[in-house]
Amino acid sequence: MNITISGKDLKATEAIKGYAEEKFKRLEKYFGEDFDVILTIRTQREEQIAEVSVKAKSDTYRAVTSHKDLYASIDKDVDILEGQIRKTKTKKDRANKEDSIKNLNVGMTVPEIENEIIKTVYYDIKPITPEDAMLKLQEKPTDRFITFVNSETNKVNVLFKMKDNKNYGLVEPEA
Repeated sequence: MNITISGKDLKATEAIKGYAEEKFKRLEKYFGEDFDVILTIRTQREEQIAEVSVKAKSDTYRAVTSHKDLYASIDKDVDILEGQIRKTKTKKDRANKEDSIKNLNVGMTVPEIENEIIKTVYYDIKPITPEDAMLKLQEKPTDRFITFVNSETNKVNVLFKMKDNKNYGLVEPEA
């Protein structure tokens, strides 16, 4: 990571340089050590403005923020840059994944799998009441059911959403 700090109407002190280096280390998890940071600091009336440009490989990210405190302005810039980097990385990953799936489907036919377990999900089952299970299920609108240990009976139960998406069903063992 190469950091260049320059100041317009404001001198970049050692404290500012150290703080900026520490904050921009957060970006190493995305690029490793191979990126350049250009930080320009300036004042405008009572505001401290931090302008950051990050160059990594073929991508350039930019953020400009102002705040009464220069350190807060640098913090905001790092947060903005991290969001931009994550968004770009997600788009690239999605495009690469779609391309690889498209190429796979063009070249060969995939046989259909029937009557086999093709996915296993592991999770903790904690003792809760059916009402609490219903609340947990409501928190996750995409889930159709939840498995839990009924704290009243100490038996494994399944709470599921009915097809009307308004009511719930409870599966409870007899024995």
